[in-house]
Amino acid sequence: MSTSARTRCIATEVGDWSDVLSLIVEPDVHLAIWERKLPASLSALANQSQSGIDDIDEQLDVAGLDLALTLILEDAGYRDAGDAAREIAALGTRFASVTACERVRVRLEVIETDACRRFHSDYVTARLLLTLAGAGTQWRRAEDDSAINSLQPGEVAVFKGRVWTDEPAILHRSPPIAGTGADRLLLAIDPL
Repeated sequence: MSTSARTRCIATEVGDWSDVLSLIVEPDVHLAIWERKLPASLSALANQSQSGIDDIDEQLDVAGLDLALTLILEDAGYRDAGDAAREIAALGTRFASVTACERVRVRLEVIETDACRRFHSDYVTARLLLTLAGAGTQWRRAEDDSAINSLQPGEVAVFKGRVWTDEPAILHRSPPIAGTGADRLLLAIDPL
């Protein structure tokens, strides 16, 4: 699919503009994907050696998110984190607007195992996922276990969770990497 294409499916909305993420509120949309390349501000995080970097798992107010994230990223060992913090804060603010929340949980984790190896839907209203480095999150339609799709680093996906819908139409998982020596850098944002 070309990056300028916009495709409407039964449960997925894909586009090359950031407003596509707001379409997750539509009843028939269970996955919204913003197709884009990884911005340079986040490439700086992805290209750093992950040794000596701490995982981040913080519950934060949306107001003042960029300043809080700058400090948190620097405390975790990321260098020159200001641009990355602003990019993540912008994503968090957009996501909070879509999900109508004032606080978000932000996780930035180095994943070296088959974490979340089974296809599933999370017990949240919605979850924003963005792979910064390594293999992207895999997803498939709930009724079709043969067609597995993968997000590319830089693509932003919002998955509708089980709190929002009893019957998820889209399931996702971490790609299997155990024993390969590969790792992933993954950003996840949940509403609080």
